[in-house]
Amino acid sequence: MIERRPFDTLGGANHGWLDARHHFSFASYHDPARMGWGALRVWNDDTIAARSGFPPHPHADMEIITYVREGAISHRDSLGNEGRTAAGDVQVMSAGTGITHAEYNLEPDTTRIFQIWIIPDHQGDAPAWGARPFPTGDRAGRFVPLASGFPDDADALPLRTRARVLGATLRAGEQADYVLDAGRYAYLVPSTGVVELNGTRLEARDGAAIRDETALRIMAIEDAELVLVDVPA
Repeated sequence: MIERRPFDTLGGANHGWLDARHHFSFASYHDPARMGWGALRVWNDDTIAARSGFPPHPHADMEIITYVREGAISHRDSLGNEGRTAAGDVQVMSAGTGITHAEYNLEPDTTRIFQIWIIPDHQGDAPAWGARPFPTGDRAGRFVPLASGFPDDADALPLRTRARVLGATLRAGEQADYVLDAGRYAYLVPSTGVVELNGTRLEARDGAAIRDETALRIMAIEDAELVLVDVPA
């Protein structure tokens, strides 16, 4: 089953400094049919104005992944971590027993991010944060784990859940495949470009909710940058 969720059907709000679109219920947007997808709870498509951002606020018991689409995001948290994550790169914050953080666009231009929340397998761990670069050339024509709770994905940022966040870049006419294990849920969003997923056409920033499919075949109609999340039910 593949359910296409066109970008223009997503919930959201424009706060001036932040134009947020929500693939799932979040903040003032509530849709009982879109409360999450397996362990995937949040996928926000955020456009953040220059010299603005999210002031300090707390989280607990959530894996929060930030995929930077354009620009850069600067992080600071109550553990003393600081870092700048640029376009194509990823940061992961494991909120654990509790953490306060701020995320700012300190750049002169707009920053665009995907913010993805996944429910952890268990609670009570100490909070943590990490970031690393993922050159888009390294994922040309194939999916590469960016964040993962599987030990075999040694080069990915760690997650405290048996889930994966993967990235791929495809040129027009290229194809990438992914095997989804039985009972797993997946969600795919083209950050840019147009693709077909098992014959279902997806425009840039559309979502595709996937279950009861084992072989995923993504064909690029235009050059595309893709983010795929594979989570337990």
